[in-house]
Amino acid sequence: MKISLQNIGRRFNRDWIFRGIDHSFTDDKAYAILGPNGSGKSTLLQVLNGSLAPSAGKLEYFHDDKAVEISEVYQHLSLAAPYLELIEEFTLSEVVDFHFQFKGYKTGIDKNGVIELLGMASNKNKMIRYFSSGMKQRLKLALAFCSDTPMLMLDEPTSNLDTQGVDWYLSLVEKYAANRLTIICSNQEHEYSFCNEKLSISDYKGKAKY
Repeated sequence: MKISLQNIGRRFNRDWIFRGIDHSFTDDKAYAILGPNGSGKSTLLQVLNGSLAPSAGKLEYFHDDKAVEISEVYQHLSLAAPYLELIEEFTLSEVVDFHFQFKGYKTGIDKNGVIELLGMASNKNKMIRYFSSGMKQRLKLALAFCSDTPMLMLDEPTSNLDTQGVDWYLSLVEKYAANRLTIICSNQEHEYSFCNEKLSISDYKGKAKY
């Protein structure tokens, strides 16, 4: 999978959040989008995953060297972010079943494997509304990592995780992030230390090309 950005910008009212981004995100590499809180990292990630349109520039997607329409990008993508909501009326078992109606499982894992990976077998019939914030974050990460998609996007992946949870996240990276385009928004080095390339959102504040 490849994402090509040409002079990409996004603004809110008259204020540019970022502009003038020329960059390519390519297969089998891990990228970190860096910047302080409120700098626009999450906004850029939403532009990259097609949920926000850029205010300027050209955005293109390719899979196996064939162009992908922006309306089809979601089929190639797994995403975990603090602002994504889980269906709280579902049980853990139902959430996993629902998610994998739309995504395939990574090779070697199934529903029971996901629940085992989470260490939540005793909670499989528990409604998500009764999960702690850390349990919900683990579930979001497990669903994203275990989905068989060529792109993986993570925003602040260790939010609400304790030290043990951070180690668990890094084990997921080792097992399931290889051979896919991985993009992580973060300002904490332990979340992105394995990334090959880094893009600082601060380099594109108020910048434009004509």
